[in-house]
Amino acid sequence: MAKKNVFIIGLDAFNREKLERLPQARECAFHAALDISDIRNVDQYDIQHLIDKATRTMEAFDGPVDAVASYYDFPGTVLVPILAARFGVPGPSLEAVLKCEHKYWSRLEQRKVIPEHIPQFRAFDPFDDEAYGHIGLLPPFWIKPIKSFRSFLAFHINDERQFRAVMPLCREKVGFMGEPFRYLMERFGAPPEIAGMPESFVAETPIGGWQCTLEGYSYDGRVHVYGVVDSVREQDSSSFARYEYPSSLPLEIQHRMMDVVRSAIQQIGLDNAPFNAEFFYDQTSDQVWLLEINPRVSQAHTDIFEKVHGLSHLSVMVDLALGRKPKPMERKGPFNVAGHFMLRTVESGRVLRVPSQAAIDRLRQRQPGTVVKIPVQPGQHLRELQGQDMYSFEIANVFIGGRDQAEMLDRYDEALAVLQFDIEKDTDPVIT
Repeated sequence: MAKKNVFIIGLDAFNREKLERLPQARECAFHAALDISDIRNVDQYDIQHLIDKATRTMEAFDGPVDAVASYYDFPGTVLVPILAARFGVPGPSLEAVLKCEHKYWSRLEQRKVIPEHIPQFRAFDPFDDEAYGHIGLLPPFWIKPIKSFRSFLAFHINDERQFRAVMPLCREKVGFMGEPFRYLMERFGAPPEIAGMPESFVAETPIGGWQCTLEGYSYDGRVHVYGVVDSVREQDSSSFARYEYPSSLPLEIQHRMMDVVRSAIQQIGLDNAPFNAEFFYDQTSDQVWLLEINPRVSQAHTDIFEKVHGLSHLSVMVDLALGRKPKPMERKGPFNVAGHFMLRTVESGRVLRVPSQAAIDRLRQRQPGTVVKIPVQPGQHLRELQGQDMYSFEIANVFIGGRDQAEMLDRYDEALAVLQFDIEKDTDPVIT
């Protein structure tokens, strides 16, 4: 029987291996509609060029196109519904995806059904010299672009002086994702009051507490959540230290979050699509807060799901792309708990040396199942890295499983002793 052809936007070697290990690989062949190099570490996003390139690739393929999917944020998520409609295969509506992706529009929709679970928010124009006064929120508050990922251009603002200090950078960088996103909104018919709004940033009152991500999907109008991942931050920092699965949150709190995200997803109209929804649980006020909804599986979680379940949640993505309800995620993996650790530095500089492959291989021999990704190269300056948050640089990703959390953390300590970097620090090394 001929295999079904599944086209991936942003296909990379790490996740291709995960796809090839899925049960669906027996019936599916995976192809790149766009390579990872087309959508990451690029100088600019030309949305029409990406649409045309993916379309040409899929049209030139000698065989049927059965599905299209992506596990990457912008522009991967927004290209899925466009290409799915172009080729007549299952997928979510573009309008629903844009409502998730546009941080202000998403909040407007959320406010209609879950107002008590979202912060106060205001849109503002960073090119407005009086923007601080027009926001109308008392500090502290967060600011972030209406379209970004991985906390790019997100700043915690304590006073007007700090706000004005970051505005030049915001004005310089906001167009990187903002301009192609605006083109997409205008080209594909978003409401003019949204597509044409001059404001490109949103300010929000702080929410905090225990942070986690719900991985789920909507199929045939019904919303399902199949896993909850804890997001553990660096001490005294907004940067992530690790993702840990499964969550340690009480089940009652997890179910409250599920109820909230179910209402939001149905209001937005996202259907026949995976999602991951980021939440905070404030233990002091016993309050559940929704941070954002992303219309995709989180590729940062693929390995830890595989360690616990025996297969990654790319399985959910593939089933939905083929137009069918995903099978339950059973716990048949080799580990009870797994973590995706992000090794970071707050000091900028030039990378002189990274861990050798021999050192990584020795670590993997001592720790079966441990996976190491090094996203930097010797000679590279850390400020050249794309998609970093504004407070640190991510120089390694380490995926570790264990019988329990204690064993997992012990293994990470052992990994740190092996993963040695040499970085020539700048004279002004600290990110501010």
